[in-house]
Formats: sequence, C-alpha cells, structure tokens
Amino acid sequence: MIDNNGRADEGCIGDLTVLETQVGGLAGIVLWGTHRDTTELNQIGFPVFSYGSFPAGPTRLDSREPNALTSARFGAFEVADDDVVFADDDGALFVPAARVDEVLKTARSIWERERKQADMVREGKTLREQFRFVEYLAKRDADPTYSFRKHLQSIGGAIEE
Repeated sequence: MIDNNGRADEGCIGDLTVLETQVGGLAGIVLWGTHRDTTELNQIGFPVFSYGSFPAGPTRLDSREPNALTSARFGAFEVADDDVVFADDDGALFVPAARVDEVLKTARSIWERERKQADMVREGKTLREQFRFVEYLAKRDADPTYSFRKHLQSIGGAIEE
C-alpha cells in the first residue's frame, strides 16, 4: 500500500519502486494516487493498481506521517500492516486479517453462482428467465417498494449475500 493522498497531479512511484517491491517479495502495489513510467511498468509485469498515470514525479518533500510504515490511507480506508489487500482490474478490497476466510468463502460462493448463471445464459436461458423478470415487474407494479434485490433474494438468485 502506498498512500499519496489520492493525488492526481504527480506520479509518486515508477519503475524503480516497482522493481524494488518485486525483489522484496511482495505480490503487488496498491497506490492511492498515480504512477509514472507506464511503459517500463508494463515490461516489468508486476501488478500495480493506481488511479492512473502522470508523467512527472513529486517536486516537493512532504513530511512523513508518524505511522507511515505501519498503515496507509486509501480514501476513507485506513489499511494497517496486518490487513490483507485483494486487488484486480476492478479495484481493491481491504480486509482485516481475521475476516479473510469469511470474505474468501463469500467471494467463492458469489463466483460459483455467477458462473452457473453465465453457463445457463450460454445454454440459452437468459438472465431475464433465470431472474423471473416478468414476475418481478408484476410485483413491482403492485408494490412500488418491491426492489429487484428483494426479488432476487426471494427466488434465490441474489449473488451479493
């Protein structure tokens, strides 16, 4: 985790930081800010998750936060050195170490349900059919507070539980 306060006006890390992180045995970098040296980063092939790129590096030297080596901020989240970070092309998830097993179990369940739904679409059963969308519309017409989420929960089609 690298906390650059979400700045988009400087690339706070580049290829040298990424190479050192890779050699240090870490699995990737999640950066609250932007990076530089995109071409070199792509050649290195080490996972870097950031807000994007900015060609110039910092031109100032900020004082370091007292807990900078044990925690980092990412937006509203404070990530401590005993937290676990999961990241992919869609974003990052910060999980207290004590909840990793629970989160992985839930993620696996969601993934399995979505794969089953995707397989059924490929076999010709649309999501509209799987989710009984016509039934949902009728219930919503009768009760405007009836949400699609509630409908999915009632038919066992929800993936976010």
